[in-house]
Amino acid sequence: MGRGLEIHLVDSESGRRTDAGRMFAALGCHTEAYADLGELLRHPPREGIIIAHQAAPAEWAGTIRYALDDARIPLPLILASETVDTRRVVGAMAAGAFDYLALPLEKPEVAAVLERALELAGEATRERRRMIEARMRMSALSAREREVLELLITGASNKVVARMLAISPRTVEIHRANMMVKLRVNHVAGAVRLHFEARAAGRRS
Repeated sequence: MGRGLEIHLVDSESGRRTDAGRMFAALGCHTEAYADLGELLRHPPREGIIIAHQAAPAEWAGTIRYALDDARIPLPLILASETVDTRRVVGAMAAGAFDYLALPLEKPEVAAVLERALELAGEATRERRRMIEARMRMSALSAREREVLELLITGASNKVVARMLAISPRTVEIHRANMMVKLRVNHVAGAVRLHFEARAAGRRS
């Protein structure tokens, strides 16, 4: 089961937090409970997984995932709701949720999800951490530097980039050099890797 796993439970209902905590303890997990996302963000966890009650429609999944990313919290996110339908689950997964649980929580289902989380959470956390770091670096680029990078990714030469952006090849070289410094890479391949890592939000976290 989820033995040894640290769970960060976000739920506004104290009774539900208590019941869930007992279940997780029976499964060998340590639980930290938070009344809302803001409380968790004020005390950012650095290991384990996050299980959050989803009271709003599927779009809310993106809101919490982005808030965690902005706070540089790369932990896997599992959502739980009384309403589990295809639209909500698909929306949550597309936003980067690791899994989805139905409320009230049932021990066999929870045990299976936690077993999977225990197996995969480490790699998922590392992937998310790489994505957050890539986004932080990409955010330093100017709009023009982003345009240059996106054209370089297609395989365009400096001359082709210059022609497409109506600037001189020398200006392209300057943008390219500045881009490399900001991204902290030594070659275009490194910049391309960061570009795709930064866009990896749709991958399961």
